[in-house]
Amino acid sequence: MRNDPVQLEVFHHRLAAIAEEMGAALIRSSFSPNIKERRDLSCAVFDGDGEMAAHAAHIPVHLGSTPLSVRAAIGAVRMCPGDVVVLNDPFAGGTHLPDVTLVMPVFHGRGARPVAYVANRAHHADVGGMSPGSMPLATEIFQEGIRIPPIRIVREGNVDADILALLLANVRGAVERRGDLRAQIASLETGARRVRELVALQGADVVRGSMKALQDYAERLTRAVLRQVPAGVHRADDFLDDDGCGTGPIRLRVRITIARGRVRVDFSGSHVQVRGGVNANYAITLAAVFYVIRCLSPHEIPANAGILRPVELIAPEGSVVNARFPAAVAGGNVETSQRLVDVLLRAFARVLPGRIPAASNGSMNNVAVGGHDHARGREFAYYETIAGGAGAGPAGPGASGLHTHMTNTLNTPVEVLESYYPMRVRSYRLRHGSGGRGRHRGGEGVRREIELLAPAQISLLTERRRLRPYGLAGGGPGQRGENLLVRGGRARKLPAKGTLEGRAGDRLVVLTPGGGGWGSPRRRRQ
Repeated sequence: MRNDPVQLEVFHHRLAAIAEEMGAALIRSSFSPNIKERRDLSCAVFDGDGEMAAHAAHIPVHLGSTPLSVRAAIGAVRMCPGDVVVLNDPFAGGTHLPDVTLVMPVFHGRGARPVAYVANRAHHADVGGMSPGSMPLATEIFQEGIRIPPIRIVREGNVDADILALLLANVRGAVERRGDLRAQIASLETGARRVRELVALQGADVVRGSMKALQDYAERLTRAVLRQVPAGVHRADDFLDDDGCGTGPIRLRVRITIARGRVRVDFSGSHVQVRGGVNANYAITLAAVFYVIRCLSPHEIPANAGILRPVELIAPEGSVVNARFPAAVAGGNVETSQRLVDVLLRAFARVLPGRIPAASNGSMNNVAVGGHDHARGREFAYYETIAGGAGAGPAGPGASGLHTHMTNTLNTPVEVLESYYPMRVRSYRLRHGSGGRGRHRGGEGVRREIELLAPAQISLLTERRRLRPYGLAGGGPGQRGENLLVRGGRARKLPAKGTLEGRAGDRLVVLTPGGGGWGSPRRRRQ
């Protein structure tokens, strides 16, 4: 199989199909709208050494960072058949606390070592912390929620009731959290069963060898793509608006060196880690690099560990791209990851002007709302990322109202939101005129207006409220986003990041940024 691209492609799709089925099982059996409806989850299959072999078409910020979680789980726990390890600690392989990762080994017969691992990651709508939704304006990670190091949550097929009780005692909406964790376990059992069936069909040695051959194949394809990029040193800067605690703009600086089918990505010169929660850990920065390298290829490359073999990443410890404990990191996963993509694409645009799009809206536009629902007699925690405009490119205009780059979720359908939470959607439409002007116009952002039907805490974690998404090749920037609170008929502007107390009848209005335009407007075709 090593040199047969047809067989490699077939095997790749067999593994990817296992990950896709894991995702379908998790979606069907989960409790929270954030997982069931928005599909804020990711699944992947790993080889017996913990190296990624394939993943489903899920969330880029999850998929590029989950390998570090799997590595941390293997390093911390000696897993036996039927075990499942849970973790979310950003300083032990995780990303930010709401992203809870589960890892299960897959054994064949009486083998002493796993033939593979299966893993999934799901964003839980609440994992404790100082505000509902666990996305607060924090200054240290202890304020963001419960930290879970790599520990067994399932032992030889039995859920550890003590561990589960400890976790549920520290979160809001324990019934929902329990249901989502159980769904994650069921998803892993589905994946493990399918891997065992594949091993029974082809043999353990063949499956192991095929995974390695597939990773080698991805490496060869990636090196071929890098050889098509002009050799040399390519630089770019971009900025986060602020950290919500008085620091900003926050520089992200990259220096990309291309030579002989290899690439060095150096973030030296980026801002030191900040007080507010926009710090990224190493896993997030690695995920952004993994995503952008894949985007450079005009053809599909099997997504696995081989893609990163020709890549050297330098992310200085103590910087905003590789923060030290106990930095607050909730926004690093959702906001800084987007800006990392922006700055990487900007660097490549200087040498690949006919292939790179302008900046997309550059924010996941995070909204978390929580409190007590008296009508239903329960706590609630609502979390959503809101779509924006995609950047235009050489081939055409940017898409409108779309989750871009490091996120790949859906919205919460209006009917689900209103039936599940004490809220009412008053407006949900495209924000016309928000896309940047150009030969090809940037995509439009959206306007989402939600009325509270009960008192609640509102947390906002948003970007591109000061600095606009850039255009390319003479195209104009996209419009900034804006957050508003309407109370008693009067609107007031809200900060990009922060937590406030909402009253019944208040309306939260989120206007998301548009994408940047591409090309001179004088030659506009669309």
